[in-house]
Amino acid sequence: MRADDFFADERRRRVAQGLQRALRPIDGAQDARLDIDGRSVLCLSSNNYLGLANHPLLIEAAVSAVRAYGVGAGASRLISGSMRGHHALEAQLADFKRTDAALLFTSGYHANLGCIASLVGPDDAVFSDALNHASLIDGCRLSRAHVVVYPHNDVEALAERLAMVPARRRLIVTDSVFSMDGDHAPLAALCDLAERYEAMLMVDEAHATGVLGARGAGLVEALGLSARVTVQMGTLGKALGGFGAYVAGSHGLIDFLINRARTQIFTTALPPPVVAAAAAALELVQREPERRAALRRNGQRLRSGLQALGYDVLGTDDGHIVPVLVGGADATMALSARLLTHDVLAHGIRPPTVADGTARVRATVMATHTDADIDAALAAFATLAPRARVAVR
Repeated sequence: MRADDFFADERRRRVAQGLQRALRPIDGAQDARLDIDGRSVLCLSSNNYLGLANHPLLIEAAVSAVRAYGVGAGASRLISGSMRGHHALEAQLADFKRTDAALLFTSGYHANLGCIASLVGPDDAVFSDALNHASLIDGCRLSRAHVVVYPHNDVEALAERLAMVPARRRLIVTDSVFSMDGDHAPLAALCDLAERYEAMLMVDEAHATGVLGARGAGLVEALGLSARVTVQMGTLGKALGGFGAYVAGSHGLIDFLINRARTQIFTTALPPPVVAAAAAALELVQREPERRAALRRNGQRLRSGLQALGYDVLGTDDGHIVPVLVGGADATMALSARLLTHDVLAHGIRPPTVADGTARVRATVMATHTDADIDAALAAFATLAPRARVAVR
């Protein structure tokens, strides 16, 4: 088959299944409101949870780094790209996560692929939560280890599988805050299992970094489990507002990854302005806990308001990710499109990102959303509510 025929056939299939995707240009900075085609639109689709992506302190840090060090690192870390700023940020991240050391990666996807594929191989077993992020799933596949998927947050099922599957090494991998449902992993119970079965535990804190814990270091910090988790991964590009990722853990782990993680060895290091912005964000997150308080308050207001309107938000806790379950892909995208006509950007999430029959509008709040913003969002949802209209407070 000719390539063009193949592409056309695949497009027709995606359109027929309601799965065709397209990129939408956005003007201006990432903020609580975005400029789309000349319209100011309330954004409920960003991972910029604390509103730091355009914060003046991050901008100033990045601009200063550009003037001092340029726009690129020039090479991979093991060649000539390991600049002083990278080492300083890694020390800052290790202190933030209460670990011995940390290692920067160019993205969360790179961190998960490189870390998992380094830790386990063909003679090993990796145990993965059924709702883990795609990067964790792909890391498990790339490792060539025996992959065991356990039902979402089902500790008993995981224990049964750990007891039954022989392996040279065992690795349990889980999100801490699940990106599509917004719920939390039972990390204390997972630590117990990891210790009982001599397994390593890797926790992806992408959607918890900056958001949970007394200092914003994540769910591991909030639960006091730093000493019991083998690998803590997190991103610099969500609540911290920038770009990149890190893995934090023992000196032995970081030394191992420097020598084994192909996604770190064979890629150009993070640019100096990105590193400087991340360092500024870490300081800001710890200095301004009121941002986390505002984020949680906004999540509570949006979730309770949607529930009052009759929407199914999957019964998740009062976090910053609010899934509005619809079911079918076409119906989900129709709801998202109608919300945009009311100047609310809330993207529909369809298979394969979520399972068939569980498509949803994924609404995310930001610390910088005002009460008026949340009211406007609820008013838009109210016009499309599945049952009798309810007054928005």
